[in-house]
Amino acid sequence: MDIQVRNLTEKDYKDLKRSMTKAYGGDSGEVWTRENIEDLIGLFPEGQLCVEMNGRVVACALSLIIDSKKTNIYKKYYEIIDDGKFSTHDYKGDTLYGIEVFVHPDHRSLRLGRRLYDARKELCEQMNLKSIVAGGRIPNYHNYSDKMTPRTYIEKVKRKEIYDPTLTFQLSNDFHVSKILKNYLPEDKESHEFATLLMWDNIYYEPDAKSNSATKQTIRLGLVQWQMRLFKDIEEFYDQVEFFVDTVSDYGTDFIMFPEFFNTPLMSPYNDLPERAAMEKLAELTEEIIDKMQQLAVSYNVNIIAGSMPVMEYKKLYNASYLCHRSGKLDVHKKIHITPNEMKYYGMVGGNDIQVFDTDSGKVGLLICYDVEFPEVSRIMADQGMQLLFVPFMTDTQNGYMRVRSCAQARAIENECYVAIAGCVGNLPRVNNMDIQYSQSAVFTPSDFAFPNNGIKAEATPNTEMVLIADVDLYALRDLHEYGTVKILKDRRKDLYQVNMLK
Repeated sequence: MDIQVRNLTEKDYKDLKRSMTKAYGGDSGEVWTRENIEDLIGLFPEGQLCVEMNGRVVACALSLIIDSKKTNIYKKYYEIIDDGKFSTHDYKGDTLYGIEVFVHPDHRSLRLGRRLYDARKELCEQMNLKSIVAGGRIPNYHNYSDKMTPRTYIEKVKRKEIYDPTLTFQLSNDFHVSKILKNYLPEDKESHEFATLLMWDNIYYEPDAKSNSATKQTIRLGLVQWQMRLFKDIEEFYDQVEFFVDTVSDYGTDFIMFPEFFNTPLMSPYNDLPERAAMEKLAELTEEIIDKMQQLAVSYNVNIIAGSMPVMEYKKLYNASYLCHRSGKLDVHKKIHITPNEMKYYGMVGGNDIQVFDTDSGKVGLLICYDVEFPEVSRIMADQGMQLLFVPFMTDTQNGYMRVRSCAQARAIENECYVAIAGCVGNLPRVNNMDIQYSQSAVFTPSDFAFPNNGIKAEATPNTEMVLIADVDLYALRDLHEYGTVKILKDRRKDLYQVNMLK
């Protein structure tokens, strides 16, 4: 058996007519004329698809492109196709309108209709059209019309309490019913002239895209597993930072992330001071360090997550992470959940903002270490459209690290996003409370077929200074949201529970 999906040609009309006649039960009034087919192929050859089996056309899908702002999709079928003149076709339109799908009855067990629907979806994505729209008959409705309304009938078909050969098939192909149409096909007695307006949304649609082909959106991440070391001065610290930015940017990365408190070696001159006073001294350097980071982000054309640093505002000490955009823009996240040690030794306070940042490489969230152990925060970020979650962290022992790691991996699964974590390694003598470090930086993914089986995209060697580079596909997340084995974000019981911001 040889089966292939391809574009229809004028030479296929003889086979096409034979299959149409069989599909429509010999009613020649339903059959498209040769002139119709030639017109469609002339207007929009890419949109006329067929299935060839053993050299003969046995199934077909015909379509047009329409402008959803100019064409009333709620009109009757014959009005939309202009009685076979197809004047509504507009190559500059935004919607693929399905005008016909049929399969020779002898081959319906082969699911050829699904192949045609998949080919239409691929065409829609390639041409950057926002949706596929079609009117769908409900041919079994006449068996229930004396018992229920079309709306009730459709709901029961959705719940699989009733089988409808057309609607059940369309729903199983990820179409949804957006409206019930009246008087759609006057001759359709089985459906009592009712129909469903069916839609399939192209999740890759980019309204302002100039290209007419969809491409994968791959983002490259660079995570610095930073070795704690003493520096003779801040310039030596900058040299080490720039070394990593230079190295990682050579690989064409979109983001580079440093760990939490990676600048604490600069506290060594203040080790004789009380812990709080020493941290305040470090905070005095933050503005200068961030200015330097912004310069590096622009110079090396890479977005930099500048780990985290202490910052003083109105006599309050925060732990803040900075996102230095390669455009020169600056965003900040203040650690929300302060650890007992941060409170005990430094008197730090938590920030109050939960927000997602728009970048040139997707929507990103920032959480600092302990923050990731609270699922509510990242869930709010997911509701704001977060695709990438960056978590700079610092842990002294392996059990502390495992808390961060396990929670980060859970956040990736439950929020259908990527989570990147980066920490410090080694020892730091002469700096109180920063003595030892344990880290294994990693990039975590959701858990489904499009991702690694263990949900780990990449991970560093434990406790070794190195750079971890990994690619993540944002389009894979869109697929997951719509077609995943489970749909965690969509399947939440919002009628039973909710997670909301109070400020």
